[in-house]
Amino acid sequence: MDWRGGRVAVLCGGWSAEREISLKSGAAVRDGLCAAGVDAYLIDAGADLLAQLIAAPPAAAFIALHGRGGEDGTLQGALEWLGIPYTGSGVKAAALAMDKLRCKQLWQGAGLPTAAFATLAADTHWAQALAALGGDVMVKPAREGSSLGMARARSAAELEAAWRAAAAYDDCVIAESWLAGPEYTVAILGDRALPAIRLEVAGEFYDYEAKYLRDDTRYHCPCGLPAAAEAELQRIALAAFASLEGRGWGRVDVMADGRGQWRLLEVNAVPGMTDHSLVPMAAKAAGLTFSELVEAILAQARCERPLRAGS
Repeated sequence: MDWRGGRVAVLCGGWSAEREISLKSGAAVRDGLCAAGVDAYLIDAGADLLAQLIAAPPAAAFIALHGRGGEDGTLQGALEWLGIPYTGSGVKAAALAMDKLRCKQLWQGAGLPTAAFATLAADTHWAQALAALGGDVMVKPAREGSSLGMARARSAAELEAAWRAAAAYDDCVIAESWLAGPEYTVAILGDRALPAIRLEVAGEFYDYEAKYLRDDTRYHCPCGLPAAAEAELQRIALAAFASLEGRGWGRVDVMADGRGQWRLLEVNAVPGMTDHSLVPMAAKAAGLTFSELVEAILAQARCERPLRAGS
């Protein structure tokens, strides 16, 4: 089935902790596609999503769902089953990107740089775990986005408290050695890396508030790196994305450690597309309007089984 010229459903909302951000991303994507002449409409993904898609199949789906239920491979699998072309990575890559623990294990095996880490649980010896990671760590739910549930810990008591807070979001929690260097993000469109962005925040790290609510978060693009250093950062980001077999578009977050060495943080399979989001900023630096960006993402929509029964 050739979806080009047909109606495109922008899937957003959902039930994850990132629902409100996803609704904003979806509205922006819908508006951008319509401005490009695409017949796009919104679907707030609820319990009846599959019924809606079966009753009135779109020619393609633009996935703007963040977090679990939309960014973790489950929606991608459903769209594969229905034979509906969709934007972004496939089932395996999306599932891996959503799981920070599996990503880090994969990167270790592939020889890609990432910070030292450990999993946390109720029976963790907090002082020993902290010491093993250098005495200063970042605690994260393994399968959550938008920096939700993240906290820094520099004592055994802080580590246990951070684990409890993160465990409210996910039963898999990791701790990473604290990275003292600046944070960068690299947007990927097709097979190319867009200009890197350096993040400058008022708080300790780029948390939910800094991402979506504060006005004093600064985004530097050009990022200020020498050309060779930025090219190396882009190379590492592309390698990280390729290691998951990512496709279409995405974003790779990277930090430098205290010695200036790159350390991969995570891959975002469905990055935000709001007015505070990073991929549109990088695209603008590369000379793309927002409409051109979403049109380019849609142009790569695909499905491994592109024909539905009877189509």
